[in-house]
Amino acid sequence: MKYSKSDIQSKVHSLPNLKFENQALTSFAGLVILQKFFATLNLKQRLQSCFTHLNHGKVFNRATVFLQLIIHLLLGYRELQDSRYYRDDPLVKRLLGVNRLPDVATVSRALKQASAESVENLRTLLRELVFQRLQILFPARVTLDFDGSVQSTQRKAEGTAVGFNKKKKGARSYYALFCTLAQTGQVIDFLHRPGNVHDSHGAQAFILACIDAVRAVAPQAMIEVRMDSAFFSDEIIEALVDRGVQFTLSVPFERFVELKAMIEQRRRWHRLNGESGYFETAWKPQCWDSCFRFILIRTKTKKQQKGPVQLDLFIPYDYGYDFKVIVTNKMISAKRVAAYHEGRGSQEGIFAELKSHCHQDYIPVRSKYGNQTYLLAGLFAHNLMRELQMQTTKPSRGTTAKRASLWVFEKVDTIRKTLIQRAGRLTRPKNALTLTISANAWIEKRFMRIFNAIPGLATT
Repeated sequence: MKYSKSDIQSKVHSLPNLKFENQALTSFAGLVILQKFFATLNLKQRLQSCFTHLNHGKVFNRATVFLQLIIHLLLGYRELQDSRYYRDDPLVKRLLGVNRLPDVATVSRALKQASAESVENLRTLLRELVFQRLQILFPARVTLDFDGSVQSTQRKAEGTAVGFNKKKKGARSYYALFCTLAQTGQVIDFLHRPGNVHDSHGAQAFILACIDAVRAVAPQAMIEVRMDSAFFSDEIIEALVDRGVQFTLSVPFERFVELKAMIEQRRRWHRLNGESGYFETAWKPQCWDSCFRFILIRTKTKKQQKGPVQLDLFIPYDYGYDFKVIVTNKMISAKRVAAYHEGRGSQEGIFAELKSHCHQDYIPVRSKYGNQTYLLAGLFAHNLMRELQMQTTKPSRGTTAKRASLWVFEKVDTIRKTLIQRAGRLTRPKNALTLTISANAWIEKRFMRIFNAIPGLATT
């Protein structure tokens, strides 16, 4: 359809008068989707069971405060004091089931009063929600990734320490170890640690506990594990073998002169892909009892240009090789082992989203358990958005060599901007509660598709 110039353009000369009234207007109409979604999960009641030891005599029970933290992060806010920007929003109040939101001091005090028991209960619930989806999927393989992520702070929070931090040198930090599920891109659990410990500190017990928990809910599945060189040790590898777990680990081959000698003496490299070659050997360090399959890979790379640049059309490049070594008990081809191990990069994407859109990198209070509770709110926010997409869409791909997630997920920020942050008005025509949203055909189609795909009825 063609439009005339007068249909498109408009002259604007005057500014409107400003007026503020107490009306049932919301900036987050998309929260009605979360209201229905949380009801299907019975989320608020399950959160209440995590704080039964702390709720006595409280005007705002801890489950309400924790759910507000989840919503706070999903709305895109970071600091606790940012809650003032939506304290009068009627849809936020309805979602939380309150007539008045707790103020900043109440939320801060609730975090400071968090206990080890409440943190442990929340971690258990986080695992339960992920395992419910795992039982629905009934996968033949379950892929677990383990790695650490730094949380830095300017304040002297309890349990922080100065450790290796290439972005903020000298800053105090936590260094949590995370277990993520590759098939769904969700965080199963975490081990909270101060920032001055090595990656492997407490890792073996945590890794085995996660494996045992997954095996209890998915006994039919083959469990796979991927880790970097920080976790390379004979104790961890032997423990994985004893539990019948398939694994790949990066090897810190610079610590073993024998591997360095193998690489230097090797003349024939099998083709892995266009730029990479490999060979493999059954080998073990001298202090180990058993031999394992070691795959040594070299990749052709351009050397960094140093000195003045040649100012003409011809610029020669020098080429060298980058080397890496993988130890594994998988019996598939070396090409598939390398592709599988490279799939660990998806976990870095999860960490990036947690820090950018769920504010995992923010430490709000000085107490250790309060900061762990805030971290858990971010993990719940991330996992719930993944679960919402899995409930309302079908898997978009099967198992790949890199073990990419079965769904192509939208980021939390995308869902926030396209669905949650929609203006609306709550009214009661003929005493029927109605949420009116601006008429946008694309938004209406997507909004209703997701809303209707969630099973169950919304609470009122």
